[in-house]
Amino acid sequence: MTTLPSSIPASGPPACGRGLQTLPQSRVLPLAGTLFGTLFLAACATPQPAPVAVEDGATRTRIEAAGTELERDRRAILAMAGEYEVRFAFDETVSLRPGYQRHEPYRSGAFETVLVIRNDPGQISLQHLLVSADGEHVTKHWRQDWTWQAAQRFEFSQDQVWRVRPISDPTTRGAWTQCVHEVNDAPRYCGTGRWNHRHGVSTWTSDRSWRPLPRREYTRRSDYNALDVENRHTITPGGWTHEQDNTKTLRDGERIVHTLVREFGFNDYRRVEGFDFSPAYDYWQATRDYWARVRRQWQRRLQAHGGLQLKTPVDGMAMIAPLFELADQARRGQAVPDTRIAAVFDAWVGPPPPLPDRDSGPELADAPDAPGALAPPASDPVAGSDLPAY
Repeated sequence: MTTLPSSIPASGPPACGRGLQTLPQSRVLPLAGTLFGTLFLAACATPQPAPVAVEDGATRTRIEAAGTELERDRRAILAMAGEYEVRFAFDETVSLRPGYQRHEPYRSGAFETVLVIRNDPGQISLQHLLVSADGEHVTKHWRQDWTWQAAQRFEFSQDQVWRVRPISDPTTRGAWTQCVHEVNDAPRYCGTGRWNHRHGVSTWTSDRSWRPLPRREYTRRSDYNALDVENRHTITPGGWTHEQDNTKTLRDGERIVHTLVREFGFNDYRRVEGFDFSPAYDYWQATRDYWARVRRQWQRRLQAHGGLQLKTPVDGMAMIAPLFELADQARRGQAVPDTRIAAVFDAWVGPPPPLPDRDSGPELADAPDAPGALAPPASDPVAGSDLPAY
């Protein structure tokens, strides 16, 4: 198994070749499908000229000009699309367990473009693609799916297990559910909340929900296995921000054993000009149909049993690697039959285990190819529209 680095310095990727030189060629391609892989593979290259940060004053005008609150929400979500230099910062703040010592802050950065891959009245999907500083390497990064007044969402239940659960009417009425997916489109977490457009600022704040350890942590931490999180997205003149109020927690199944520490996460997406993102667009043009088929596999597995369980180790590389290898074949114009995609899922994805003293989750009826948050209630004004697969 490839060991990914525990951290990346704020100044950029690691020194030329460090860590890569010991990898056989067969492991370099799967590594290229990760954030760390992009940073590693770019380490020996000459970066592009420094991009220039820009502000878009028209974004605020477009949001405020919307005729309804729903359309203001939609325009705020769509405003997250664009080309960015991103800074990731995570700081442990309040120790909650006797004797716990706060860990060092985490800092990293990347160039990232965010594409709109679905734009329907009540559902929007944004795909993030990373580009290395030299422009030579592209990583399909995370995806965020937004659903208006969602009836259900998947929730992180325990290690490698997600369950589909209903959202109460008071929680979902007038709210958007955001579901976030891994680099290989596996589920990570969902949150539900309302956009607030007061005082000329658009901010969405989620309810609290559970998520698994982030990739920056599970390669070096074993003292907790879940995050209790509230998320906040804000549209800014120069881009947008993602704030996280995290509590690092050890759980036994869905039972809390103890909490360790609070953490503040701040991801700053600053719109830039002068950086060549065309390799990302070329990659997506060549592979988007393939990844649409992968997404449909995930959705079918979630629907079939009201959730799913991953049988991979926590790093997920046993499934990430073959899916990215198939994506590379698609990129090179080779046919990738559905049977080969399904074989990867058959090997590593199964139904969730039953919960003690309760059902394993609701059995879902056939639903449109919605993201992690499933179809809105039939009474919703946008329900009934023929939402196509993306």
